Amino acid sequence: MTRKQWQGWGAGEQAQQHYLVEPRALAGGGDLRHVSEFLRASGWRDRSKAGGPLAMESPDRAVRITYDPFVLPGGWTIHGAASGHQEQWWAVLGRQTPVEIVAGLTDALTRPRSAHAPNVWAPLREQGWDRPPNAEHVTATSPDGSAWMQFHQGPDGEAMWWSGAKDKQGNGWTAQFAPSTPMHLVQAFSTALASPEPVMRPLGRVPHSAQIRTTSVSVLPSQLSAWQQARITAARAATWARNSWAASRPRTTARHHANAGGARTHR
Repeated sequence: MTRKQWQGWGAGEQAQQHYLVEPRALAGGGDLRHVSEFLRASGWRDRSKAGGPLAMESPDRAVRITYDPFVLPGGWTIHGAASGHQEQWWAVLGRQTPVEIVAGLTDALTRPRSAHAPNVWAPLREQGWDRPPNAEHVTATSPDGSAWMQFHQGPDGEAMWWSGAKDKQGNGWTAQFAPSTPMHLVQAFSTALASPEPVMRPLGRVPHSAQIRTTSVSVLPSQLSAWQQARITAARAATWARNSWAASRPRTTARHHANAGGARTHR
């Protein structure tokens, strides 16, 4: 274990011990606010009840995200309503799924979809994940073998994505995506899953696992607050930009459409 000390400490603040944990897939659940505060800053509604599970709803009410630790197995449930050519879809992620990986998917729900065709395997390949050519199901495994992403096609032809992480003691989590889950969301998840960046956990919240590596860091409360606020500010700025662009677009009135086909017949 190594130890680092952040520079620029302010007067009167007491540093707190945190740990940078890698691989991130084995870092444990983390602070739910990493997900919920970003969504709230992006215009999502908090539908949580006092003392109950977390519940967030998209501005158009098409997507609902819940985190429920009070049921078994518990964890994250994301449900999207049917719209146009998009069937209803869902994704479920275990309670120990790191919030930084959950946010890979949920953050993507707040952004416009890219014009590029999604590729779930690309982020994994870029980080050196292994894909055995003769596996029963198409599977990519992290370099240390602790995390995986699998594509499974059932007898009925429905495609299912399955992912997760597990250490040698059996601790970990799994995630499953409906066949109808938009592929750009599954790619956003795989990108966050494969990221080599460590995640931060406070003292006492680091899982007991021989497969994780930790770096001890001393962090000021003001630094933590500034990092969290930067993420929220980015979400608010992106939301403001999207809303401003939508409001400034030239609109075609219904009357214009009605008259486009020719003169109106009067009775």
